[in-house]
Amino acid sequence: MKVTPLDLRQAQLRVTMRGYDRNEVDALLNEVADDYEQALRETDRLHQELGRLEAVVTEHREHERNLRNTLLTAQRLADEIREHAEQDAKHVVQEAESRAELVLQRTQTRVEEVQREIDGLKLRRRDVETSLQAMIATLRNALEFVREQELKEREDKVLLHRPRQAQAEQPLPATPQAQAVGETPGGTIKRLLTQSGEEPS
Repeated sequence: MKVTPLDLRQAQLRVTMRGYDRNEVDALLNEVADDYEQALRETDRLHQELGRLEAVVTEHREHERNLRNTLLTAQRLADEIREHAEQDAKHVVQEAESRAELVLQRTQTRVEEVQREIDGLKLRRRDVETSLQAMIATLRNALEFVREQELKEREDKVLLHRPRQAQAEQPLPATPQAQAVGETPGGTIKRLLTQSGEEPS
């Protein structure tokens, strides 16, 4: 079950005589809810930032494809120009290649920078997820401990009312004669009643 900050703020715990201080528990739940909500907001922001950076990478890749297409067009143009003037064609090709290479280098550098930013965001997202899991586990353990304490207190209350009943139900000690022949206290009582002529109830 996924716990939301609102669930934490609206959590209703039973009040017991030996339980935790209600104000401290409420304060802890509110603090955890605030941290949890902040972490969720940070996760959403990181997701949005990741989407934006992925869009930037896609845009740069599109520019790279366009540049490659430009190179192919320039190459075809160079072939056509070579038919008219070899020197002029070589000059155009060299200039186009140099310019394209520079743009490609800049684009590749930018792509690497964006990729590093994406990797950093992924690491931060994993850290946030790990922190959230640890926080949820801590809260779950705390709630489980509170439930165990409540159950123990209920059992202690039940045990306080049972001693007399347990003493009443405790079997009578065996008589020496019964112990000698291995009889139980109940068997001894039945035997004595039979000997006296009474029927055991």
